[in-house]
Amino acid sequence: MTRSDRLNATFTALADPTRRAILARLATGEASVMDLVKPFDMSQPAISKHLKVLERAGLISRGRDAQRRPSRIEAKPLAEASGWLEDYRRFWEGSFRNLDDLLEEMKAVKHAERTKRKGEHL
Repeated sequence: MTRSDRLNATFTALADPTRRAILARLATGEASVMDLVKPFDMSQPAISKHLKVLERAGLISRGRDAQRRPSRIEAKPLAEASGWLEDYRRFWEGSFRNLDDLLEEMKAVKHAERTKRKGEHL
């Protein structure tokens, strides 16, 4: 899977509020499907479908513990998505900093023009 494919899978999985809530729950520790069903008004098969999407995206892994299949959060895809977003954050911060500098320069020029005009009227 390419980096682009991994990012697409990650953001697709994160687009759903139920899946984000599942990840938030798993951030506190591993949980079984039945543990994850409790806070939602959903059936076990519906939660299982969400878990499959998260697993395909690499955001969770599922183990086997006798009858249980505990799920746990996986950090790598989230770190990759965060890194991708960080690149854009730095770009926009730089762009805003340049815009701030330009606005300050324009204010200074305008102020100098006003001061010059006031001096001419005296």
